[in-house]
Amino acid sequence: MSVAERATAGKDARAAASRSSHGEWAPAPDRADPIALLQVEAASRVPELVPIRHGRMAASPFAFFRGAASIMAADLAETPTSGLRAQLCGDAHLANFGGFASPERDLVFDLNDFDETLPGPWEWDLKRLVASLAVAGRDRGDPEKARRDTVHATVRAYREAMRRFAGMSPLEVWYARIDAAAIEGQAAAARFSKTQRARLDRTVEKARRKDHLRAFAKLVRQDGGAPRFASDPPLLVPIAELVPEAEAEALHAGMRELIDTYRATLPEERRTLLDRYRYADLARKVVGVGSVGTRAWVVLMLGPAGEPLFLQCKEAQASVLEPYTGASEHDNHGERVVRGQRLMQAASDILLGWLRSPGLDGIARDFYVRQLWDWKVSAEVETLEPTGLTAYARLCAATLARAHARSGDAAAIAGYCGRGEALDRALGAFAESYADQNARDHAALLAAIASGRVAAETGV
Repeated sequence: MSVAERATAGKDARAAASRSSHGEWAPAPDRADPIALLQVEAASRVPELVPIRHGRMAASPFAFFRGAASIMAADLAETPTSGLRAQLCGDAHLANFGGFASPERDLVFDLNDFDETLPGPWEWDLKRLVASLAVAGRDRGDPEKARRDTVHATVRAYREAMRRFAGMSPLEVWYARIDAAAIEGQAAAARFSKTQRARLDRTVEKARRKDHLRAFAKLVRQDGGAPRFASDPPLLVPIAELVPEAEAEALHAGMRELIDTYRATLPEERRTLLDRYRYADLARKVVGVGSVGTRAWVVLMLGPAGEPLFLQCKEAQASVLEPYTGASEHDNHGERVVRGQRLMQAASDILLGWLRSPGLDGIARDFYVRQLWDWKVSAEVETLEPTGLTAYARLCAATLARAHARSGDAAAIAGYCGRGEALDRALGAFAESYADQNARDHAALLAAIASGRVAAETGV
């Protein structure tokens, strides 16, 4: 069909779910207990790390929201959808966007977490984003009007970006990206204050310094002249401290074999690059909020002259979307993450790959592999001025639209969204209603911790 015909098909999809219907939110009468859902997730995680996850989620309603992707997925499954689909991030809250290095060594802005990626209704990602803005706005103390204005601006940015992508060729959409120059343009358009502009400049500079040499200085010590991971339990624990010496040596040997397995998932020319480095050490590292308790390892590799390369091997479990969208077509969830990331991101890590490995308990699990600290940086949402938060939210929305346009029908989605403000108003109402629900769920976690139903370790 032509672009116009696909846009018309998108408008026709409003018969299945009007744009105003997205503003309606109330918990289902049989809504699952959110604490029970967290406990189900905990069952497959490292037991001694689960209390850290709960402690981090208890810190604030926004921290809870970050770890509650499975809870919101269950809620979103009960909401109206247009029937239009795209590859989803699955956890598109505002802290899962940020800057990182492109293969060309430019700083680009994009989605940066794909643990839950699967094809599904495009609305779910956008609703997760706007709800995160409402929750974060409350944590910041922003008044309700300011929060709604930010959400309206975010949805408008998504609509406008999708309309632009609808008019592009598939190749033009594929090449589209947001780089440092585009971020500078957003800052100028938003008329950042001198303070806000200085913070932006410091953030960009911080990103450029966050590389393998910085990781080496922070994470590694010299042990008899050989570089080894430093010990900082429970956040960073070398393999030698997790198991007896003989078992540690066997795991080191096994890791060398697993690197060969991972190597096979890379394009041929990048295998040649990886071959320039040799395996040196392994440690368990706690990362994020929602990911705490899943198995995450960091691998130290060394080049011919001792140049460091850090790889992160992060466990990939089934997506929280899977019960509602259907199983992944990929048998390995690490591959599911990598394929989804390559489909949605404008520029992906050149060493992105996957493997399946037996854990310390002998159970085989899926992992994806990427570089650690390759200019990766996120906005400090709590310090952004209102104009800065809105500008950042608009960047996130345009980025999300481009990610959806790479796999979905941009013309149909743009046709459904329309040029008016109906969807903006609806999602403004949804975001506030869901922020209310999130506050209740956060309070339930605090009560469960206080009663002893849930174990939590704070300040870690």
